[in-house]
Amino acid sequence: MDNRKIVFFMPFIGGGGLEKNLFIVANFFSKKFKKVIICTYSKKYRNKFNKKITFLNPKLNFSENIGLRIKYLLCLFSLFKFLRQNKNTLVFSFQANIFCILVCKLSNIKVIIRGNGSPVGWYNNWNWFYKFLYKKIITLADSVIVNSLEFKKQMEKNFKIKVQCIYNPLNINDVIKKSYIGKKDNFFKNKKNVFKIITVGRLAENKDHITLLKAANFLKNKINFKILIIGRGIEEQNLKKYIQNNNLHNYVKIKKFLDNPYGVIKQADMMVLSSKYEGLPNVVLEALALNKFVISSNCPTGPKEILLNGKGGLLFKVGDHIDLSNKILYYLKNKSKSKKMLNFAKKNLYRFDYKSNLNMYYDLVR
Repeated sequence: MDNRKIVFFMPFIGGGGLEKNLFIVANFFSKKFKKVIICTYSKKYRNKFNKKITFLNPKLNFSENIGLRIKYLLCLFSLFKFLRQNKNTLVFSFQANIFCILVCKLSNIKVIIRGNGSPVGWYNNWNWFYKFLYKKIITLADSVIVNSLEFKKQMEKNFKIKVQCIYNPLNINDVIKKSYIGKKDNFFKNKKNVFKIITVGRLAENKDHITLLKAANFLKNKINFKILIIGRGIEEQNLKKYIQNNNLHNYVKIKKFLDNPYGVIKQADMMVLSSKYEGLPNVVLEALALNKFVISSNCPTGPKEILLNGKGGLLFKVGDHIDLSNKILYYLKNKSKSKKMLNFAKKNLYRFDYKSNLNMYYDLVR
């Protein structure tokens, strides 16, 4: 057992794919390290962590609804105080990476950061000063991890640093097991001769659910289908307004976030991912594990890597609802060929095996 303390820095813990990876990696490390600590402001989802894991929370305790930047600052201060007294520590940052690097370097502590989404989605929107700072500070990290090969290439090209790709750890048996106990949804239940499409993800602008809704509006007089969107976020009212204005109530339903969405995914015929950018979307891996055909936007990064450049699923142009609609129609007209594509994608899921990828994490820190 490693006697070092390891701190996972994650000021805000929600319910997305990033958090799933945090739970899996932290629980794995709790079997390898004597002391594993989660530095966070959030109090939700503590039941997802191994009981051996402890928490480092800011002493100032405001509402969970305070801004993300305030949560960052409070957690950074708590981390700094902890590191001053605990030098035999390794920090693994999942969030606010640049600020965490600075705190660790001021404390002379080794820090590993994990990138979560393609630079296309955030770096290009920054001003020149923030870009300059980021390029300078990221080189101070002891290791940088990303979760797809395309992501790795982008980081190395933009920032001239060495980056390691470690895929998201996928436990296929666990996903299948949870699909049997996950709640079903009446919107899909007992709907014979209805093509059922599901998408799971935050209701945020970068997830681009509006493109899927536009495809639904295009297809509503052509095929008999139902679309279930599972998630929560700031775009919910805009999506509901589009559904109302285009009379899509009978075709589309938005369902609140589920801790276990696998029962509903199992009900579906197809998973659609419409994002503008990603890291490596867990939901695509999980849909394939549950034997669901996937159509995804050809966004950076991850989906085309999982779907083997279109050999294991269909890819459409980002933001193009007509292309997405045509891909859905293609699937319905070519089910035999599509089944072969799905089987090919499933055969290649070994790349994401949770045991081998978790061991890669451990090899990096020991």
